[in-house]
Amino acid sequence: MKEESLNVLVAGRWGGREYALALEANKSKLVKRIFCPMGNPAISKIEKCIGADIDFTNIKALADFAEENNVDLTVVGPETLLVGGIVDEFERRGLGIFGPTKEAAMLEGSKVFAKKIMGKYEISTAKFAIFNNSKEAKEYVCEIISCVVKADGLAAGKGVILCYGAKEAKEAIDKIMVEKVFGNTGNGIVIEELLPGKELTFQVITDGETVIPLLPSRDHKALCNGGKGPNTGGMGVRASASIITDELKEKIMAEIVNPTIKGIKNEGILYKGVLYFGLMIDGQDIKVLEFNCRFGDPELQTILPLMKSDIVPILKAVADENLGEQRNIEWSDKSAVCVVMTSKGYPGKPKIGKKITGLDKAEKTEDVTIIYAGTGEENGETIAKSGRFLNIIGIGRDIPEAAETAYEAIGKISCEGAHWRTDIGV
Repeated sequence: MKEESLNVLVAGRWGGREYALALEANKSKLVKRIFCPMGNPAISKIEKCIGADIDFTNIKALADFAEENNVDLTVVGPETLLVGGIVDEFERRGLGIFGPTKEAAMLEGSKVFAKKIMGKYEISTAKFAIFNNSKEAKEYVCEIISCVVKADGLAAGKGVILCYGAKEAKEAIDKIMVEKVFGNTGNGIVIEELLPGKELTFQVITDGETVIPLLPSRDHKALCNGGKGPNTGGMGVRASASIITDELKEKIMAEIVNPTIKGIKNEGILYKGVLYFGLMIDGQDIKVLEFNCRFGDPELQTILPLMKSDIVPILKAVADENLGEQRNIEWSDKSAVCVVMTSKGYPGKPKIGKKITGLDKAEKTEDVTIIYAGTGEENGETIAKSGRFLNIIGIGRDIPEAAETAYEAIGKISCEGAHWRTDIGV
């Protein structure tokens, strides 16, 4: 590939993951232009970014745009587009795209499908039961002390409810299946045992044959300190090569990652793109909590500042099905901590539109990257336009130092009603 020869499209609504992908592509000497959604003032902060006046939820419109603008590589941000079949449409037209097909994306699109794959190929996971009837589900949890109730389909990371007792479990079942707070994604549910241990995010990039692991990380999904409050899309992440041992990494690859990719291939499905494994680690016991068919958000934002390699040729190699020609990704030996700033009311009904100040000072903080996840502009000022509006990433020699750096930057930012956890990496 020649320098500055590629046109890249970042497909999806403008969020932290999409901003981080554009920011990383901007560093690549291979990239000429980056197309991304209009309407976010942060676009101006990325030199090669061009705002595209297009409906980024419309797969056909995205494919038309890619054809008309000679896009060489499309990188998909959200799971909704992948489950909707964007890769199938692009590949049908001969357009280069990074991500799994609609069929492969069902690993995230349906928890029932994912559980069946795990069961068939003996991939360790929590004991579970599947229900399409709320009455039967409530009868099942009558004697349960603790469990996890999950909506079958996509729920933006919020369709998982931890329950401590039958009463809470029945309320969760009604919330998902009767009240339909997550829409039709709650037509079916999975009820799992609540596992002990520590959660770990383990992501890999694959073209269906070659598999390259990314840096492991730990996500914090609960809204409040100490893991309390409702589940969210993610309130913070800590990442470092030293989070797990080489021995544990090899065990995850041998017992979880490789069997999953080989298993789904055995089903006649070639998985290309990134595959996210949400794991529970208890000593030497590893169990899969969930699969995601796209980069974690905010996990991706956290690990990219530690990546020394150019990500673009790696993504392009996956799209071209020749990842084996790429060398392993080179990582910094430092650590990163990401703290997510949210609007008041998130994850329910966030109160958006509040002015954000102090960003210029925060961006000058050494070893800090600010990701504009859900911001807008009003009267020339930056405002919060979504529930999760900023990701503040600090880099340090270890996790505590990285956390200190991130919180130093946050101390320079003001936004009325903003909430963030104060215990990420501390």
